[in-house]
Amino acid sequence: MAIIKLTKSAVDTAAVTGKDYELRDTLVPGFLCKITARGRKVFMLQYRTNWGERRKPKIGQFGELTVEQARSIAQDWLADVRQGSDPSAAKQAARTAPTVKKLCKQFIEEYSKLRNKPSTVETYQDQIKLHIIPALGALKVPDVTRVHITALMRDMGHIAVTANRVLACIRKMFNMAEVWGYRPDGSNPCRHVPKYKENGKTRYITNDELARLYAYLDRADAEGLEHPTLTLAIRLQFEFSARMSEIRTLEWSWIDFENRRVVWPDSKTGDISKPMSEVVYQLLSHAYRYEDSPYVCPAILDSTVALSGGTYYNAWKRILGRAKVPHVGTHGIRHRAATDIANSGVPLRVGMALTAHKTVSMFMTYVHTEDDPVRAAAERVANLRRETINRRASDDVEVATPVAEGEMPPTSKGAYRPFRHRKDQTRAVPPGTKRSLSSSKGFAA
Repeated sequence: MAIIKLTKSAVDTAAVTGKDYELRDTLVPGFLCKITARGRKVFMLQYRTNWGERRKPKIGQFGELTVEQARSIAQDWLADVRQGSDPSAAKQAARTAPTVKKLCKQFIEEYSKLRNKPSTVETYQDQIKLHIIPALGALKVPDVTRVHITALMRDMGHIAVTANRVLACIRKMFNMAEVWGYRPDGSNPCRHVPKYKENGKTRYITNDELARLYAYLDRADAEGLEHPTLTLAIRLQFEFSARMSEIRTLEWSWIDFENRRVVWPDSKTGDISKPMSEVVYQLLSHAYRYEDSPYVCPAILDSTVALSGGTYYNAWKRILGRAKVPHVGTHGIRHRAATDIANSGVPLRVGMALTAHKTVSMFMTYVHTEDDPVRAAAERVANLRRETINRRASDDVEVATPVAEGEMPPTSKGAYRPFRHRKDQTRAVPPGTKRSLSSSKGFAA
């Protein structure tokens, strides 16, 4: 081992001895050039971490880096060491960092399957397979930047809703990448990447449509026009302000008739408990119960399984058509029920309990503003304003002389001119202007 000032000529002329040896720099402590037995010349930095461990990472090979460039890197690394960092560990971590494809697999196995519902896991897997891996799968997790995410969102602009869901999935994945130590805290590349505007909106079921719908349900039950399981499911979804899946999977064992309460052990938002109204109590008390089925609304052809989403949706679509109600998705039932709850005057917290919403903002997205209450409020405001205008606050209020019947106002005869152009002294002078003040002074004189 020789200790010299490392220069280009010193490294160039270093002899190959058949054994590894080092040339150490006199300017930067720990900076050295290793001459291998085969003649390779590699710049390295030897240092000790703050916790006492020795490190000797490679900086680069002579020829790829000049001596000055390697020395500058060595000085930067030493400065990092003084601040508690470990350049060698950082290089090792970057070298062994997983690709986005491996992160996706770890995310599904170690996070999603343990915390999400099977349907959510399946959705994540589809998004990963169709969109995330083709665009980002080969990249190292630390190398993914906001530019990559923005490009992916731009390419998916024609499917805006799907793009927003994919962005949410990637954001969660990179949050977990920070937890697992693959990226520094606060480095999620999805930060500040905007979502697309979603124009979809659930149509509101009006009062007239609701009346026609229930009239047909009553007729269908009386005349046998629809399977009773289907009409029961629709009525229960209205009464519980429930999601379609909560009605399809409702089991008899979850119903407490004595305390008039229904408990869903697992739903989209976790376990929920709702009281039964008298209407619900009568519906469930008189509902047909299949002996071999645990479900309140079993499948039509096989009572041992729950009613399928396709069967429920097609029945709802058919019933809307027969009731002469414009089409709206089954989620429109939940929107109408939530609006009825909000308009009933119950406290907000009670309304959220009835709909099983976790946040006020989500509950309010389901509440629609009806035209009749808004129109009535507008009339009340207009009447109040008119009463205020007509009320004489004092005897000093100057009231304009009304135009005689059949006579046109002066401004309607083409005689209107801006005030600054008025020279005729017979024209009225607006109060509070300079002209009115000068006129009053002259009159007083």
